[in-house]
Amino acid sequence: MKKIIAASLISLGLFSGMAEADSRNKKGNHHRDFAKVTHVQPIVVQSERRTPRRECWDEEVRYETPRHQRKSYTGPILGGIIGGAIGNELGAGQDNKKVGAVVGAVLGASIGNDISYNRTHRESRVQYRTETRCNVEHDVEYYERVTGYNVTYRYNGRTYHTRMDNHPGKRVKVRVNVVPVS
Repeated sequence: MKKIIAASLISLGLFSGMAEADSRNKKGNHHRDFAKVTHVQPIVVQSERRTPRRECWDEEVRYETPRHQRKSYTGPILGGIIGGAIGNELGAGQDNKKVGAVVGAVLGASIGNDISYNRTHRESRVQYRTETRCNVEHDVEYYERVTGYNVTYRYNGRTYHTRMDNHPGKRVKVRVNVVPVS
């Protein structure tokens, strides 16, 4: 009976050890540990931010009116009347007064036409007005941002390198994998 109990205990011990080894293989032959961080280098990228800004100002603008304007006959008529009156006064004698009046009227009408033409074409052709002009400018601001870290760490006397999104601090968690050598 003692032999049966001893054999049972031995076999139970073997089976439990095998079961334990089997469960370790399913999990993997690894464990977690910490490694010492020896160097951290931030990865810096320079970027720019463009902000639109509208600038406006008032500007004096010159423009010309169309040349097709109604012609006024006031200048030539008034010039003819005044010229005729002056020619009539200056003429000596009946015949000379008539000729003076006609010549004065023609000259007065011509002068009145010239004055009227110059006034309407010179003054009304070119005009000025104030207009608001705008332009969009961009303010550019440069800034730097950290996109990650190049990390150097040591574990069991060996040096390793990796890239991490966050700063690791003084130590980094590592997974140690144990594999039998054949």
